[in-house]
Amino acid sequence: MTVPPPIVVAVEGCRASIRADDPVFSRGDGVFETALVRDGVVRLLDEHLARLAESATLAGLPCPDSVDWLAAVVAAIGQWSGGEAVLRLVLGRAVDGVVAFVMVSAVPARAATARRDGVAAVTLVRPHWPLARAKSLSYAANVAALRHAELAGAGDAIFLDSTGAVLEGPRSAVVLAVRGAGGEPILVTPDAPSILPSTTQRALFAAAAARGIECVYRRVMVADLFAAQGFWLLSAITLAARVHTLDGRALADSPFAPLITELIDGRI
Repeated sequence: MTVPPPIVVAVEGCRASIRADDPVFSRGDGVFETALVRDGVVRLLDEHLARLAESATLAGLPCPDSVDWLAAVVAAIGQWSGGEAVLRLVLGRAVDGVVAFVMVSAVPARAATARRDGVAAVTLVRPHWPLARAKSLSYAANVAALRHAELAGAGDAIFLDSTGAVLEGPRSAVVLAVRGAGGEPILVTPDAPSILPSTTQRALFAAAAARGIECVYRRVMVADLFAAQGFWLLSAITLAARVHTLDGRALADSPFAPLITELIDGRI
């Protein structure tokens, strides 16, 4: 099957091309968002635009108005005919202002595989990073973590802080399911100031709360992951990938896996 080429549209008043001397190229000085396109609709677009603006503020970047981003999104989506897609919003510092563009491309095969089969993950400590709550283009640490996971025979990684508390994945949020006193599911996600707010995790919690399911933000340790009734790595494109193996140890199937899939598909 032939993969359609990406569609790139510049935001009004900005350029999409990157020069060799642009800081976004030479230093990774920029921010971005990634969203899923289903049935021609960008899922959680308002949430992604809001987080892009927050990331731009943290990075000290002037951000085009949401109306201009939306116009570029509509133009790009209008040219795409390849089915489900990845939408990227990219904003970077340039020598003459900012580079800002929208790109639409095919969903990578790894995302569909992870949704269907789950993933193996390894844990590793993440050094302190002042822009952790910004979705930064300075992605070297995340790429290194994923490479480390691959060398360890896993498909993803989970960051821990210096105390061993669980944070997030290089490209995902962590959500675990535990049983309440009556056997009902309770959804838990790590709570720490250095975690990037996740649009997918928030959408899941909103869907769960609407069903009367308790959702909790709290400190999570690795032992909690092993003790949980299943846990998932959530991201905009993969949506929910159940972790079936952690640090080489196989995990039992989750009785709540169908519920997580139902909640996310119903919301996104």
